[in-house]
Amino acid sequence: MSPEVGELDIKATEHALTEDTDIALSLLTDMASATDVKLRALAQRMAARVVLDLAATTGSGVRGVGRMKSLPMSDTGGDLDLEGSMDALVESRASGNPPSVDELRMRSWTRPDAAFVLLIDRSGSMTGDRVATAAVAAAAAAQKANTDYGVIAFNDKVIVIKGIGEARPVDDVVNDVLRLRGFGATDLSLALRSAAVQLARATASRRKVILLSDCRPTEGSEPELAASGLEEVGILAPADDCGDAEELANMIGAKWATLSGPTDVPAAFATLAQ
Repeated sequence: MSPEVGELDIKATEHALTEDTDIALSLLTDMASATDVKLRALAQRMAARVVLDLAATTGSGVRGVGRMKSLPMSDTGGDLDLEGSMDALVESRASGNPPSVDELRMRSWTRPDAAFVLLIDRSGSMTGDRVATAAVAAAAAAQKANTDYGVIAFNDKVIVIKGIGEARPVDDVVNDVLRLRGFGATDLSLALRSAAVQLARATASRRKVILLSDCRPTEGSEPELAASGLEEVGILAPADDCGDAEELANMIGAKWATLSGPTDVPAAFATLAQ
């Protein structure tokens, strides 16, 4: 994939992605932190493209904090939907009579149906496949139709990569996740409390935390106490290290799923987001 210093063989990389997407994407993600500036940039651009392509299978529709929708005219406020009201306007002009309000439509912002906060555990050793998996999960959150989302990376501190209600290009979010590297202790309680703060800003009717972690705290208070204040929690855990995640899920009544690699994310995320 990288035959010379600073080079990325695109054809070889695309072939490797076809043969084993998880391994190839993990290698690309590792190369995205290479000391060589040119290789790092090339690998990160290609990794981001693959991540977005994978996440596109999770869902579709408008992303962001709301969407414009055509609705029957009312006194709640909104702009006249010319296209949706065209028949009534043409008939009104022909007859010389004002159109009936019941025949007109307006365009107005609707609030998201759901809000998700993705918590990414970046404590300990986080390289390759786990970084790629986290990036796909972040992109999957952005792909959910009519959904607001936030992304928080944590160890014993938190980094808000995207906040609830913040308009930020998904490409920027994915690239920031791809730059994450693991270190530090694991404070699950802090992460869950930080998610609660973000979700308190949401206007959505449903609010959920999706925790990407092995769920093995090494610092802070008991995570089940922090989880008790959340409406819904889902857990995505590595398939080769999921014992603690299963235990926490059983304690707090959370849905959970395991991930063997980045390609498992879309289906697992869609299941937890239901």
